Amino acid sequence: MKRGYFNRFLRGFLLGMSITLSLGGLLLWLLSAQSLVTISAESLEGLQNLLGWSSRNMGMAIWPFTLVLLLFLLTLRTLRQRIAAEQSIDRIVQAAHLTDIWIGLFFGIGVIWTAIGMRSALLSALGDPESAAKLGAFVILQRLVDGGILLALSTTIFGGIGGYLMRVVKAVAVGGELQRYYSRLAEQHNTAVQSSLDRIDSHLQQISHHQENRDEPLALTNLQR
Repeated sequence: MKRGYFNRFLRGFLLGMSITLSLGGLLLWLLSAQSLVTISAESLEGLQNLLGWSSRNMGMAIWPFTLVLLLFLLTLRTLRQRIAAEQSIDRIVQAAHLTDIWIGLFFGIGVIWTAIGMRSALLSALGDPESAAKLGAFVILQRLVDGGILLALSTTIFGGIGGYLMRVVKAVAVGGELQRYYSRLAEQHNTAVQSSLDRIDSHLQQISHHQENRDEPLALTNLQR
């Protein structure tokens, strides 16, 4: 009992710490990207470079990514609470389905921003066929980079890696508990079905027994005649 309580406490603590660190890091990134916060300490120079690199490669895609990640973490927490409280199956299935929706949407944002970035890059580099024909390959490549091709590739990578990591987090956080919950429901259903079959069998045996008791006097009467 104590071991199970400790495991639940540890999982909840790790999940809460992950949510806090994720939200804090994303908030710091957003403030830095909007130039609302400047990190100038020499010890944090690496963090400043990382935030600047993320801003150049992710652009405005970080906003929908952040929103979906926040919704995923909140829904995952709700799912754990509903499983622990042993709520109805429809509420648990709804929360589990929502977590899958957020994961799929995270993948989808990466794909959508890839298309947006590629379109913007191609229009920037090849929008004017006459000027593009006069330019060299290096200039066209530079236009593609400036036009958003890095954004397209970066969001694809970020969406793919983030989506798979979200699946791993879900499996580690609630996978075992969710499977045990479904197993208990299946066992309860099987027990209820078996109980119903036993009652039906008992009822049929009673009917058969009463029928035999009624047939015995009739048989004796016929023999006497």
